[in-house]
Amino acid sequence: MYEFKEWKVIGSDKVSAIGLGTYGIKSYDKAFDAFIYALTHGINLVDTAEMYDGGRAEEFIGRVVKEVGRDSVFITTKMLPNRLDDKEKIIRAAEEALRRLGVPYVDLYLIHWPNESLPISVQVRNFEVLAEKGLTRYIGVSNFEPAMLREAIEATSKHKIVANQVHYSVFNRHYVEKELLPYCIEKIALQAYTPLERGNVVINNVIKKMAEKYSKTPIQVALNYLVSHMNVIAVPKTENIEHVKEILGSIGWWMSIDDLEYLRKHA
Repeated sequence: MYEFKEWKVIGSDKVSAIGLGTYGIKSYDKAFDAFIYALTHGINLVDTAEMYDGGRAEEFIGRVVKEVGRDSVFITTKMLPNRLDDKEKIIRAAEEALRRLGVPYVDLYLIHWPNESLPISVQVRNFEVLAEKGLTRYIGVSNFEPAMLREAIEATSKHKIVANQVHYSVFNRHYVEKELLPYCIEKIALQAYTPLERGNVVINNVIKKMAEKYSKTPIQVALNYLVSHMNVIAVPKTENIEHVKEILGSIGWWMSIDDLEYLRKHA
């Protein structure tokens, strides 16, 4: 269940165990410097979505990619599920996203959440058109529960589901670790969004004590806990260089299995 690696695998690509998210950015100018710092100091994965700030978050990632170079970044974006009933709608939406991003393709395209009005098999097979057209290298899903994820993985005709992005943190862990993660470990990568619970991990006494033991910060302990699990990639949001430096300090060291189990039971 545990692995102690600074790099993970999505599809056949090597990605940093921690990426950067873009939901809720308040100052894109400030965030620009933070992202450039991260992408030149060991992070290579960024996450965005068409619904984030009405597309402005994708435009922001486009600025970042233009600065650091396309080959330096593994780009994940997400499509709204109301597009999924028609392949032409899917293609048009992706082309608009790629225009905002300023790139010819993304590395990973996710269904943002399941379309409840369509069978999982239909939406996934429709979504495959993005890989067929070369608009993405990989496809995946987000917010899919185990039964939905299983159906999605079994439904693809040619292009495999390689990731599921879900809310996962040291606080919000019970369901994920019991129901979802065991299945993902066997099949795909799991991307953890809201891994810091909007900063609330810093006030947890158990996490604070563990941070003291390792001479780390609570944020570093909370992220380290997640990426110590097999196939898990944490995607915190930041727009501050000092926060990026703190995030970078979440890897390159590891808690003992006993301490990971203690956090699992008591945090």
